[in-house]
Amino acid sequence: MKNIFLITKREYLTQVKKKSFIILTILAPIIMIAFGAFIAVMLKANETQYTVNVIDKGGLFAGKLRSDDKLKYVYVNPASENQLVNSLKDMEETNGLLILAPLQDNRFDMLEKNSRLLVNDKIGFETKQRIVDDLSEVLRQAKIKHLNINEEEIVQLDKNFELKSSNVNDKSQVDTDLDFGVKYGLGMVLMYAVFMFIIIYGVRVMRSVLEEKNNRVVEILISSVKPFELMMGKILGVTLVALTQFSVWITMAILGALFLNTGFSAMKDNLPSGSEQVVEKVDFAQIAGEVSHILLEMNVPVVIAVFLFFFLFGYIFYSSMYAAIGSAVDNETETQQFTLFAIIPLMVGMYGSITIINNPNGPLGFWLSIIPFTSPVAMVARIPFGVPMWEIALSMFLLIMSTFLMVFIAAKVYRVGILMYGNKATMKELWKWIRN
Repeated sequence: MKNIFLITKREYLTQVKKKSFIILTILAPIIMIAFGAFIAVMLKANETQYTVNVIDKGGLFAGKLRSDDKLKYVYVNPASENQLVNSLKDMEETNGLLILAPLQDNRFDMLEKNSRLLVNDKIGFETKQRIVDDLSEVLRQAKIKHLNINEEEIVQLDKNFELKSSNVNDKSQVDTDLDFGVKYGLGMVLMYAVFMFIIIYGVRVMRSVLEEKNNRVVEILISSVKPFELMMGKILGVTLVALTQFSVWITMAILGALFLNTGFSAMKDNLPSGSEQVVEKVDFAQIAGEVSHILLEMNVPVVIAVFLFFFLFGYIFYSSMYAAIGSAVDNETETQQFTLFAIIPLMVGMYGSITIINNPNGPLGFWLSIIPFTSPVAMVARIPFGVPMWEIALSMFLLIMSTFLMVFIAAKVYRVGILMYGNKATMKELWKWIRN
């Protein structure tokens, strides 16, 4: 244990003292924020105010089409229709001509059929959809007036049927769409966090082993410590490096949210036209309260404990595999034929979890969360929906036993492969090392 601790300490300090680690840890969130700001500036720079002349032959739309900084409506005399149509292609400050037919005998279908939009330049899909939405809203109000019904009755007609479901095994639990959405989102976040952690830092373990093997540093280390101790020290050291990096990023994210709380206003500024009114009607405080209530209704200690367990043991399971791969090859090019054995099971677990969330207790969800190769991602995706304790216990037991077995197998490969040079490893060779 002493040697494992010393190797862990050495690996951790070696990694965190690298300039690349410091730069990446500090600059990565800043680069992501800057990139997002750059994209926002690009989108803003690409915006243009389109000017559309409107010929309202029936007067139904008079004064009801509102202009803004993205679209400007200019009402013109219907008598000048022919002149405007002929001169539209030469107009530089006008982008289109909207000709609206009169409404006769309340034939809204004929009004739509006889109306048209002429343009002298390409306009974006969003702009065209904005015009359609504006016209649809005016026609909607006209139809309401024609049918002699008020707005409240229209709201009642448009209201969706709200179906509440309850669990007969837990009568206090009521499943709503928001409830499902929160659990779905939480499951996806937890699953993706485990998946990315294993992939990113498992590869880092492999590269660290490969680097020391190529530099022949391992020959000195192996004379003082056992191969198993060296391998476990590297895995634990990289684990601490990852936790340090995540801690810094989480801290920076929290501070950024506190001091630069402009995300919501920026979101509203970049919403599609017509969506501002919808945003204003949404009670975000109420939704936030309901989301918090749903999260607190979950068995939070179990969710956290299960996430941390599969987060840690799943990483050790796959990092052992990556360490064995790094010891068995001489360069990164040769790692490609072996890393598929680590990536494919994780991909199966991740994409399988996306489908099982609609049926968390189905046979696919059960087996993906029991098999050790996929359980680190599948179980954390299911846990927000509630998983029977015996399934959690069985999955944990199998993952623990499989982790010990994988560490044992990886140690045997590591012991031989770390000192092998110039001999390209094959599956037959690896099996020979494991068997012996």
